[in-house]
Amino acid sequence: MSDAAQPTIAEVRAAAEAVKAAIDRHLEAVSSPNAADDPAVSAAYEQLATAAIAYDQLLYEVYDEVTPFEIPGDEGPGGYHGPEQPEAISVLIRRDYHVVDPKRLRAQAERLDESLTPGGAGGVNTALGVLFGEYEPDEIAARSEEFGLEEADSTLWVAAAAPTEPGEWLPEPFEHADPQLLICRFDVSEVYDDEDPED
Repeated sequence: MSDAAQPTIAEVRAAAEAVKAAIDRHLEAVSSPNAADDPAVSAAYEQLATAAIAYDQLLYEVYDEVTPFEIPGDEGPGGYHGPEQPEAISVLIRRDYHVVDPKRLRAQAERLDESLTPGGAGGVNTALGVLFGEYEPDEIAARSEEFGLEEADSTLWVAAAAPTEPGEWLPEPFEHADPQLLICRFDVSEVYDDEDPED
């Protein structure tokens, strides 16, 4: 990049002022009486995120420094470094369950597979193979209690990817989960339920 293309100190200052203004707008939106159902809250959040990302990028380019904020989709150092318009994406999902009722789990599997005799060999592992072979993961998540399972933490990553040939990555499907190609992620965990909503 040439010197002429480098951002100026004035641009960094303007970006900082934009962040301050976005914080004020966000605070005003979330403190309104109708904040729970007000689309202005989402709009203010997006504006604040956009302003913070722009400031972080300029701060790094001019001063080689970063802010302490972690923003989903942040393209600053340590953030997203994939293509602006990826040709393909990978959706990586992890869902954890506790097996809370092995008997119910086995009974559900026996209803699906007539070759399984009540109390027969295989136990939980066989039952899980039958259930996950019959149902889509989303249906198992929705009916987990019915199957004797209890949902634990889960996460979903959407990451930029290069187009691949059929079967190319199947031997090691999760080997190349690069956080710098992460476009967005969605986490579900009880730890978030215990946090102060004002934090």
